[in-house]
Amino acid sequence: KKILPHRYPFLLVDRIVELEEDRRVVGIKNVASDERYFIAGPGGVPVLPASILTEAMAQAGAVLILSKPENRSRLIYFMGIDRVRYRRPVVAGDQVFLEAIVVRLRSKMGSLRGIARVDGRVVCEGQMTFALGDAPPSA
Repeated sequence: KKILPHRYPFLLVDRIVELEEDRRVVGIKNVASDERYFIAGPGGVPVLPASILTEAMAQAGAVLILSKPENRSRLIYFMGIDRVRYRRPVVAGDQVFLEAIVVRLRSKMGSLRGIARVDGRVVCEGQMTFALGDAPPSA
């Protein structure tokens, strides 16, 4: 919470379990049955929307980028995702491991490879692009 600007109900990373500065991060998202954005999937089984899973991967990546002291006062903007693939649905009770690996890192922008896994199996992957900007002055 000290690093990400997101708050409930849109804070999607529950915990960071690994962080290698300028290289990679691994976070956890515990999927609960009472989350408001579940949608009915095939057979009426509620599944986590792909857009929420994608945002969770991006938030894990944002922790990696914003954890650097020189980026703490900056904002990170999700600019896009390429080559995204959703491999299997995520349901209530799943624990999603969100990994973000640096592909390119520059002072104001970069890209990360995101991989989400449940029980060691890939559920989503893609390459995310981000931009860093200055935070607006406080009023």
